[in-house]
Amino acid sequence: MLKPLHPLPLALFSLCVPLLPLSARDWVHWRGPEQNGFSREKNLPGDFDPAQGVRGNVLWKQPYGGRSAPLVLSGKLYIIQGTGEGLHEGEQVVCFDEKTGKKLWEYRVNVYHTDIVSSRLGWTTLTADPAKQYIYAHTTAGELLCLDSHGKLVWRRQLTEEFGRVTGYGGRVVTPIFDSGLVIVGMPNASWGDQARGLNRYVAFDGETGQVVWWSTLSPDTLYGTYYSSPVIAVINGQRLLITGGADGALHALKVRTGEVVWSIPFAKGVINGSPVVSGNLVICTHGEENPEGAPIGRIICVDASQVDPQTRRPKVVWDTFRRPYKANRNQPLANRFGLASAALADGLLYAPDDSGEIFCFRVKDGELLWRYRYATEVRGSPLIADGKLYIFDVKGRMVILTLRGEQRPDEEETFTYRFPGPGGTLNETNGTPIAVNGRLYFTTRTDLYCIGYPDAKAECDPYSPLPPETPYQADSVAGMRLFPADVTLPPKGKTQFQVVFYDANGRTVPAPNGKGVWRLPLPPKTPTGVQPPALQGTIDEHGTLIVGPQPSQQGYVEYQFGNFTARARVRVAPQIPYQQDFEKVPENAVPGGWVNTAGKFFVKKLADGNQVLAKVNTDSRPPIARANAYITSPDVSNYTIEADVLGTLVREKMPDVGIVNSRYTLILDGKIDPEHGQRTLRITSWEARPRINHGIAFHWEPNVWYSVRLTVQQQPDKAVIRAKVWKKGTPEPQAWTISFEDPNPNRQGAAALYGYISNIAPQPDGPPLPGSEIYFDNVRITPNTTTRN
Repeated sequence: MLKPLHPLPLALFSLCVPLLPLSARDWVHWRGPEQNGFSREKNLPGDFDPAQGVRGNVLWKQPYGGRSAPLVLSGKLYIIQGTGEGLHEGEQVVCFDEKTGKKLWEYRVNVYHTDIVSSRLGWTTLTADPAKQYIYAHTTAGELLCLDSHGKLVWRRQLTEEFGRVTGYGGRVVTPIFDSGLVIVGMPNASWGDQARGLNRYVAFDGETGQVVWWSTLSPDTLYGTYYSSPVIAVINGQRLLITGGADGALHALKVRTGEVVWSIPFAKGVINGSPVVSGNLVICTHGEENPEGAPIGRIICVDASQVDPQTRRPKVVWDTFRRPYKANRNQPLANRFGLASAALADGLLYAPDDSGEIFCFRVKDGELLWRYRYATEVRGSPLIADGKLYIFDVKGRMVILTLRGEQRPDEEETFTYRFPGPGGTLNETNGTPIAVNGRLYFTTRTDLYCIGYPDAKAECDPYSPLPPETPYQADSVAGMRLFPADVTLPPKGKTQFQVVFYDANGRTVPAPNGKGVWRLPLPPKTPTGVQPPALQGTIDEHGTLIVGPQPSQQGYVEYQFGNFTARARVRVAPQIPYQQDFEKVPENAVPGGWVNTAGKFFVKKLADGNQVLAKVNTDSRPPIARANAYITSPDVSNYTIEADVLGTLVREKMPDVGIVNSRYTLILDGKIDPEHGQRTLRITSWEARPRINHGIAFHWEPNVWYSVRLTVQQQPDKAVIRAKVWKKGTPEPQAWTISFEDPNPNRQGAAALYGYISNIAPQPDGPPLPGSEIYFDNVRITPNTTTRN
């Protein structure tokens, strides 16, 4: 759901004016107002005891746990968390009164389209627009939500179904950030056209409407996996930058308002999970992966982002723990796994926890290791520095509070430790990061939300340092041009208006220069398989008004050229219901236009009998390719039926999983033999990793046999009724439904899709992999439920 597009001056006003510094009373970035894990609050407790209540410095407690950091804005506190059990398990944003802890509202969503399990829900943190009082959440299922301060939905985007976002088991989902009127979020994704290949990209949405403002690809050829490095905003050399670790093993700086990559420096042979911190012109980042130079594993680098080589576009390295000997480390380089928690920075000192629970303190200006302190054996949460103390969790239910002594190692006798009990004596995991605002500490354990503070203390806070000023704004300084919106989805014969935005070197909007440009619908580049896609079918006039043709689905680009400047926008024409596709008019090795997450994972193939089908790629065992959904419609469809003919083959005694998707429910012909009854199964699932729903029956489908499958989801006021039929193609359709299920916590909408999983691709050490089973789809048909069915 998007808000209507408003006129350009309002939509982009916030892109061309400087932001006011945040009030010390708010905490809208998970690392605080200076985005470095440092709070300037005073009078904070160095100990607490929940059993003593207020006398133990526990001002209030609520039974709402979490895995990340709370957010505080205008007297309200917000968290994101996993919630519920069984069929009612999901994820929610919860709002509380900051002072009293009273719960004010909650906004709940289901979980689907992810391999992330329930113990890792809610691992992103929230961000906010202080001016509009909007809260933004990136959920495990790929929902990017904009909520107002009363819990009302303003707009939402479905990053998985719209843009092919990918997640993995480990809960690695990137926290969004708000700046300059934009909500910016990173993800590995693969959608269509120039984004068909899976890579690490950032996308910026207009904070008020949810329209796409820009896309940015961090690396053109490298993606190691999913990641969760959270970006920070900095101004260096007068330029406003978004700085982040990437899924390509590099540290990157992008222009906030345009997404242009300013500099990058690879320093890992794996994903970067740690969030960078900035001190003046210095940027510091950590990782816990292999190094490009080889063993050992892990690293911290510090670069001077004001000195960028114009040829390599890499910043100058100031110090690197992998490349210098440390006296405190037996004169050897330091290469611990600094992989899962992020470092904190305060008063010229860097506090970096490694994955095994040892914290290292470095002097920022020269990288000298000052001390190290063992406090745990396993960690995920990041440190908070506040009021001369370091607050940090381990995973096993403990908070540790160190009394800092500057460059001297903390004294164990001054260290406070508290272990949080879990229900029934179980482990109460603590993976989050505490915050300190308005004289109080806030944090979550797996089960509870805490407010810690001295009961009678007056809140005191030193002023926070604002970002340095940007280069002065000059209205006639044109450095580039872009189109807004940068990415749109339309129905056949749909219409939209593009606006040309000229900007300066910092991405700030400047008046359009005199003259007139040319609009066109360009021919896209060829696909990696050599197929030439057609240009977008439609018309665009001199004012940027696009009307697409009647084709049921297509994709392409709109281009505007003005002098030496050229700008493009992406246009997807999504199939509408009713829709059918038999693949006969799609070129071989291509995929239908307008489908998402399909190219590179599926392809059209001509069979020996001359029939064309959609085949699943069966030569690449990487999880996002071996197992994938091909999304057909937009995410906002509901109350429909999807049908298809499907076939799977037997290879090396294994068969694939084949399915169709309706409203985020998947009907799966499971290729595995169930040991209980010795047959294959037919299953209805939603969020298979958990699974919230996994309803199955014995159904021994055969290899090399075409089956007709039908999945319908009927929405009712208090539930969704999911029903399916499966029968051998060419035989009479059965009267009764083959399998059915009623969901009392229903998915109310969702894109229609095809599903395939090939698990028996066999990599070979000295050559290409042995192909796995084959999956074919044909005669796809999607119809509204107003059609009468058995």
